[in-house]
Amino acid sequence: MIRLVAVGLWMCLATLASSYGAVYYMTHQMPGTDQDTKLGGLDYERLRPINVPILENGALQGYVVAQLVFTADGDSLSNVAVPPHPFIVDETFRLLYADESLNFRRLERYDLDRLKVQVRETVNTRLGSDLIQDILVEEFNYFAKDDVISH
Repeated sequence: MIRLVAVGLWMCLATLASSYGAVYYMTHQMPGTDQDTKLGGLDYERLRPINVPILENGALQGYVVAQLVFTADGDSLSNVAVPPHPFIVDETFRLLYADESLNFRRLERYDLDRLKVQVRETVNTRLGSDLIQDILVEEFNYFAKDDVISH
């Protein structure tokens, strides 16, 4: 009987010690690991769709619809006074609207890499920091004027 009680106490103590050790290991930074890189990281922020009217010979031909995602350091993004979202939408709209090389009949030939780099660099310049790491294109479509149903 004493032997059974001793084995039971031993199992309880072993379970408590292993649970304590596991919790301690998971909650304390171990020497040689870089916990800061795990906590920071990039945030992915989706922007609202951008509708850009395409004019040719003074007449509306249709709309380019672009939906972008940008990446930025999560800590830096939470510390900025003004969010970068409206700046990215504004710069993308300006570039697409003013781009004479945008051929709505052949959007697959449009240089999206150039657009992404220009938007990122211009927005970072306007914000005064390298906040925006990358611009990603989630959607880039053209809708002819006749295809758009007005309500």
